[in-house]
Amino acid sequence: MTAPLAGVRIIEVGVMLAGPYATMMLADLGAEVIKVEPPGGEISRQVSDSYFASLNRGKRSICLDLAAADGRAKLAELVVDSHALLVNMKPSVIRRLGLTYESLRQVNPQIVCVAMTGFGLDGGDDPAFDYVIQAATGVAAMTGDPDGPPTLPGYSSADNSTGLTAALGLLAMIVAGRGGQVDVSLRDVMLSQLNYRAAAYLNDGTEPRRYPFGAHSYYVPAQLFPTADGYLALFVTHDGFWRSFANEAKVDGFATMAERAARRDEVLSVVTAALATDTALGWEARLKPLGIPAAAVRTLPEALAQTPQAVVTAGAFRLVGSPIRITGYAPDYRPAPALDERSAAQSSS
Repeated sequence: MTAPLAGVRIIEVGVMLAGPYATMMLADLGAEVIKVEPPGGEISRQVSDSYFASLNRGKRSICLDLAAADGRAKLAELVVDSHALLVNMKPSVIRRLGLTYESLRQVNPQIVCVAMTGFGLDGGDDPAFDYVIQAATGVAAMTGDPDGPPTLPGYSSADNSTGLTAALGLLAMIVAGRGGQVDVSLRDVMLSQLNYRAAAYLNDGTEPRRYPFGAHSYYVPAQLFPTADGYLALFVTHDGFWRSFANEAKVDGFATMAERAARRDEVLSVVTAALATDTALGWEARLKPLGIPAAAVRTLPEALAQTPQAVVTAGAFRLVGSPIRITGYAPDYRPAPALDERSAAQSSS
């Protein structure tokens, strides 16, 4: 079938992760993505070849010095025939380079301009890297052991989440059929993802608290548990799951969620003792057929080995493919572009 975004042309002035991830997701769906890079290349090329490939497959590259009038003029030529421009930089830089709808509407009134920043286009230029945002929005404070320090996850959750949100905003405007400015900030995205935690505080005054092993604030048992070998994630969200688990684990009592929540420490003690009688993989094999949400804690290499269908090849690199599966459509996983590849191709044609 024809790619869902075939015929959609997007200009990316992106750096590092958030912006490039947003446009790569769209390229996987068939959009033509032109990556505008400064002379010398976008900075993530310096991290590693695999890093750059993981965020830029399927794009074209063109080198433009947007600080110079000639570079901005060439960008304007691209804008004329494009549907969207996505940029992630400081607000002052975005405005100085003329990468807003206000600046580009004269060139193309239908252009969708997406600005990804730390705190919004009107939020100032404070540095806003992923971990800084997680600290600033309360995410780090609610993560980790209650007796330990605040904790950050092992991947860039704010950048990735903001990339997906920006892609959603871009597509919403294209579907609407009109040009305009889309303003997406890392701060707002992470606060939005704290939905029920924020609602509990705003409406009930309930502040988030940490529990050992990442336990859920209400559901019991719903956390990581040590086993005879490895750790198991067990997530019992209703009494039916509990009955099935209790029968398999030979645990008595605590029939209702209300009782389990009220007697949390007792429940966790009993469950911990029961799970110590088998390995994490053993419990996973026993509980999954019963429909109980449970999984052994795996390393990334173990998870990838168990999910070979998630791995694709783009040029010389093996990467995790698009998470969006559309019946009848298979993405064309082309390699990440060489620097200024688009200009070189045009010169030789």
